[in-house]
Amino acid sequence: QVQLVESGGGLVQAGGSLRLSCATSGRAFSTYVMGWFRQAPGKGRELVSALETIGGSTYYADSVKGRFTFSRDAAKNTVFLQMNKLKFEDTAVYYCAANDGVPAGSRWYDVGYRYWGQGTQVTVSS
Repeated sequence: QVQLVESGGGLVQAGGSLRLSCATSGRAFSTYVMGWFRQAPGKGRELVSALETIGGSTYYADSVKGRFTFSRDAAKNTVFLQMNKLKFEDTAVYYCAANDGVPAGSRWYDVGYRYWGQGTQVTVSS
């Protein structure tokens, strides 16, 4: 079992920055793929970024590429999503997710994530 706890959401003006954190516990050593998702009101859940923890590969959705950065502090069992140059369209509930399957293939980030945090609200004012 893997437990995920997000923090760091809040209200920020357009152009500002936030850093989301996701603390992992339990069988964290088997979380081979970590992901950040978001869901805006009335919209489906979108994969924003992902990290393959074995080789260090990253994925970013086109909408956030160049603005968001996925990183990890292995000593603290924590991953981060640094969000810069925030836009109104980034407003959503952001979820941390993990999968314990061994990733493979060019679409390693497109998996059924087994473990989810409760989410943290990010609101960007314009």
